[in-house]
Amino acid sequence: MQPTISVRGRLLLAVAAGVAVATVYFAQPLLVTIGQELGIAAGTVGVFVTVTQAGYALGLLFLVPLGDLLDRRRLIRLQFALLAVALLVTGLAQNAAMLLVGLASVGALAVVTQSLVAYGAALSDPVQRGRTVGTITTGIVLGILLARTTSGILTDLAGWRAVYLTASAVCVGIVLCVARAGRGLRSGRSATPSDVGLTYGVVLRSTITLWREPMFRESAVRAFFIFASFSTLWTSIALPLTERGLSHAEIGVFGLIGAAGAFAAGPAGRLADRGHGRLVTMLASVLLATSWLVTAWTPYTLVALAIGAVLLDLAVQAIHVTNQSMIYRPDAGSRLIGGYMVFYSLGSGLGAIASTALYERAGWTGVCILGGLFGVGSLLTMIRATPQLRVE
Repeated sequence: MQPTISVRGRLLLAVAAGVAVATVYFAQPLLVTIGQELGIAAGTVGVFVTVTQAGYALGLLFLVPLGDLLDRRRLIRLQFALLAVALLVTGLAQNAAMLLVGLASVGALAVVTQSLVAYGAALSDPVQRGRTVGTITTGIVLGILLARTTSGILTDLAGWRAVYLTASAVCVGIVLCVARAGRGLRSGRSATPSDVGLTYGVVLRSTITLWREPMFRESAVRAFFIFASFSTLWTSIALPLTERGLSHAEIGVFGLIGAAGAFAAGPAGRLADRGHGRLVTMLASVLLATSWLVTAWTPYTLVALAIGAVLLDLAVQAIHVTNQSMIYRPDAGSRLIGGYMVFYSLGSGLGAIASTALYERAGWTGVCILGGLFGVGSLLTMIRATPQLRVE
């Protein structure tokens, strides 16, 4: 019998993925507030973000591959339970050391997001795999873009600790929902040690060797470029807006506007299911590069920023979904998704560092050129692959 997932199950995985990834981004607008309460110097509060991202990278390498060894449904429940504990520790932190341990653990366990993608793909018929991945990716993008807005609102209402304590309670609720999902989420284990002789060490080593696969290599490099472009915009966006005198709440509105682009994931996934993944990727890469031509007009009108942000997010999510659909294999789903997302992290980190540094030296024009070049990089990966496709 083919694996199957219900519409309700697909939506549950999307919500769970959005909640998990949001926990990585909660701290970004709260850095100064948390630092002041715990007596941490303003010049060092950036370590909160760094340690969370470091934990996430380690989780991608060492936790996500477990999905190819263990029953994914049980693994997801365990990861969410531990994530709830990590969020609780963070919310109750009384000093910097306790906070950093909590945030590092949150980052490492938030990679359950990628376990959910692999699980959803494993549960889907091949002809509906792109649709499932697209739905879950929509949840992920909404989680990323709305995390800052949500944490800001909760902090204004009840303080920064309420953000993490509330998230902890939500994670417990997700554990219960996954446990009770029943037929909508059948077992997603694709392999066990007894099936194919896999061990944890073998799985980790095979994750590294994925680079030898042309399709994975092409998609991973493209992921690096698209998320470098994505991070270039969303890391630096507050700089020109702050100079124009916008408040934090007004700046947060642009996150809500950009979230509209998340809904490109579903249609892109359905087109990938019909065999049009490469065409979608090519067109979206062109859109990604050209969206920066619109965004460059931000100093003259904020309408340009709003339009550019939506176009960029549409392009990024369309490429991201088709990438994952094209590289997925049932026998190594978790390793493929985890390894692919390592390049997402590298691209995001480069975009964040480069864009803020460049803004000081070349202003918004320099940032737009950088973001556009990253988009061109994505397009070049497709052009380079075209001759190979003709040969095949």
